[in-house]
Amino acid sequence: MALLEYDEFGLFHENAAEFGLPFDAPPVVRRESVAVRPGQHLSALVWGSQEPELVLLHGGGQNAHTWDTVAMALGRPLVAIDLPGHGHSDGSIRESLSLEAMAVDVATVVRTLAPNASAVVGMSLGGLTTLALSKEAPDLVRRVVLVDVLPSRDDKATAVIGAFINGPPAFPDFDELLQRTIEFNPTRSVSSLRRGILHNAVQQADGSWVWRHSRTRDAAPVIADGPDPAERTEAMWRIVEQLTVPLLLVRGMEPQSILRDEHEAELLRRVPSAHVAHVEGAGHSVQGDRPLELAALIDSFVPHI
Repeated sequence: MALLEYDEFGLFHENAAEFGLPFDAPPVVRRESVAVRPGQHLSALVWGSQEPELVLLHGGGQNAHTWDTVAMALGRPLVAIDLPGHGHSDGSIRESLSLEAMAVDVATVVRTLAPNASAVVGMSLGGLTTLALSKEAPDLVRRVVLVDVLPSRDDKATAVIGAFINGPPAFPDFDELLQRTIEFNPTRSVSSLRRGILHNAVQQADGSWVWRHSRTRDAAPVIADGPDPAERTEAMWRIVEQLTVPLLLVRGMEPQSILRDEHEAELLRRVPSAHVAHVEGAGHSVQGDRPLELAALIDSFVPHI
């Protein structure tokens, strides 16, 4: 079976065309690898040639390319990091269940590539990692943008995401992988899902496809955002309460969001100064469903350097 050609920097014209962005030339993007400990590296996409103003952290089972359209719409220098076990980073997805350990590794990458960034933007697992990072390395977190995630969230909606990530680690062909992805992502266009798969899966020599985050997967199931017992939830809420920097929550308003009114109310009860933005037409992955709206919210919340 012929292997499908893939150039990770060759699809930006599709992002631009789908969302009506100007595209005179490909954006300036490069991939960097940062050693976080002996034998362990995290990978990141560095956008632009100036000092990065933003750090973007993706959700569980995703990778740094989930931010491509947002990054193109922003047009600001930034760094999008592949979390441990995701994308091109070393490790296994199970390692991502330790937010503290991930925060240590992410801090190393941020200090190396974006030490003066004005904000850290985290979606889902990346949002929880952002909170852990604010405790591990508060000097690196000057503003926080949480994309459709809080320490408390809807269990049923979160379980749907877990079912997708815990599904088959390999697929016999691209079409079967695409069909499953469409079923679990009703708010996304087929073209964007196809693009996302090319960035987030690897074709094997026999023509089959394996999710990048399933490369070292073991038999035990993985929850999208990790275990979340009551005490763990409260510990994360305490981190939120202790933030001394501006906080913006961006919440998708479609049923696929994992947040409900009571979760938003809990945030405002604990942090009355928090900013909240609702994005209509977006589910959990706001960056995929409504990237231009998300980019505008980030741009208005985070001052330019």
